[in-house]
Amino acid sequence: MLEAFKVSVDYLKSKTTIQPTVGIILGTGLGGLVNEIEIIDEIPYNEIPNFPISTVQGHSGKLIFGKLAGKQVVAMQGRFHFYEGYSMQQVTFPVRVMKLMGVEHLFVSNASGGVNPNFEIGEIMIIDDHINLFPAHPLIGKNFDELGPRFPDMSKPYDHQLIDNAKKIAEKNNIRVSTGTYAGLTGPTLETPAEYKYVRAIGADAVGMSTVPEVIVARHMNIPCFAISIITDLGVPGKIMEVTHEDVQRVAEVQEPKMTLIMKELISSI
Repeated sequence: MLEAFKVSVDYLKSKTTIQPTVGIILGTGLGGLVNEIEIIDEIPYNEIPNFPISTVQGHSGKLIFGKLAGKQVVAMQGRFHFYEGYSMQQVTFPVRVMKLMGVEHLFVSNASGGVNPNFEIGEIMIIDDHINLFPAHPLIGKNFDELGPRFPDMSKPYDHQLIDNAKKIAEKNNIRVSTGTYAGLTGPTLETPAEYKYVRAIGADAVGMSTVPEVIVARHMNIPCFAISIITDLGVPGKIMEVTHEDVQRVAEVQEPKMTLIMKELISSI
């Protein structure tokens, strides 16, 4: 696998002059941050050696290289999910590639279901911790000592300074934000009422199908992480409604400009 990472990196370096220090992963309905990037190069996933291909509606499937808020960045316009049939190593492959290209901070967005009874649809939640409920782990198997330790610490999965700065940015711009714990499940089904109740009982505020694997791998490589979630539906008793993927996209797109502003100013501050 280490050789596969390097092959991908060598290919990308041959296609762009950008040397990214910031990596960005954009979730469902949240691809608009790309419009803020001064794009230098766009490389479809299917042209990159060893890269998986995004199969989900709302995920474009290309790496964007450019400049944002004074930083050189690489953005995943479309991520990979365990429920697409990929292994955890494939899901997190791009994060390994980002590290080997020089990325020093990772910014992640997602759409999720809220289980905190105080949340409303459209709530913007800064993730300050997560619960890994996936049946597989991205670090199982051979450890690459060149990238990180066999038993990485996870006491601070999300960077406290970035979280504090994001809260200040939100307050300055009159954007309501919450902080909370994100539970990662496989999907692709949305949760049953009993499952929502379970997720809330074990300490989560939101539940989704991504983010946790990428953050685990980033922290394995000592990359500070910041993640933000838009609550697109509620798993709260009395507020649970039938939801489609299109509903999730619509809510995410409405709140996207606020998330984009926070992310852009936060990237500028590092």
